Amino acid sequence: MGAAAGKADDQGMKREPGRGRRWTNYLPLLIVIGSAMAAATAKQVAYAGPWEGMAWMHDFMGVFLVVFAMFKFFDLRGFSDGFRMYDLLAKRSPGYAYVYPLIELGLGLGYLTQQRLPALYGLTVVVMVFGALGVVRALRKGFDINCACMGTVLKVPLSTVALTEDLGMAAMAAAMWMRVE
Repeated sequence: MGAAAGKADDQGMKREPGRGRRWTNYLPLLIVIGSAMAAATAKQVAYAGPWEGMAWMHDFMGVFLVVFAMFKFFDLRGFSDGFRMYDLLAKRSPGYAYVYPLIELGLGLGYLTQQRLPALYGLTVVVMVFGALGVVRALRKGFDINCACMGTVLKVPLSTVALTEDLGMAAMAAAMWMRVE
């Protein structure tokens, strides 16, 4: 674990005044989300049938998760160090930080192939809600760290945006899970 990751619990990680308060701090994240939304919409248009909200959510979540996993693979060690600063399981089990991008990739591919959907929804809810707990803890402590969600490629401050992302994905999965026949 990097030196900075080891200090995340105590000192040296307090937020700089004003960091993460401008929307431009989140422009990379907004571009990725917008691109995933556009890809899901394009796929819906390609179906040439009536608009299917569930299919769109599958496609959006699939593209979103695959792209986010890709960012993590570019610098797996850097991602692992950053993720361990706030993820509760990765702090206790460093190997989880290395496996997490594979979990995210698997979830994304599952949404794109629409295989084993009830299990996929359940796993997504568990992974995202558990991840949100670590984000809440880091935010309550006022840590000034980058969100590991985009690996080390793009620097986005850990903030309520990351929390909204985790809880939003969990909510989408839960909504789809409740509609399973």
